[in-house]
Amino acid sequence: MPQIIVLPHEELCPAGTVFEVAAGISLCDALLQHGVEIEHACEKSCACTTCHVILREGFHSLAPAEEIEEDMLDKAWGLEPNSRLSCQALAGDNNLVVEIPKYTINMAKEGH
Repeated sequence: MPQIIVLPHEELCPAGTVFEVAAGISLCDALLQHGVEIEHACEKSCACTTCHVILREGFHSLAPAEEIEEDMLDKAWGLEPNSRLSCQALAGDNNLVVEIPKYTINMAKEGH
């Protein structure tokens, strides 16, 4: 099973974390299942950029982003060439190192 290594994030995961996942799970679902409360304002329907992540390792092991994800990523804060929406990126067989950007573009936050 591949590992997801989450780099420290000031609010969501101050110490960082490492966990194993089954191939085929979305990065967003994997993060949520392991206590990393990443935003997902559109309920994982690829209609916002709040679950934007940057893959520091393992980016090329993921299936390519579809056009709708690419279009949404253009609106993400802090976009980098190895950015993905975690609701759309599915874990494969390789380990991933994930950075959650400090900011998101969101008009409404869950739980508020």
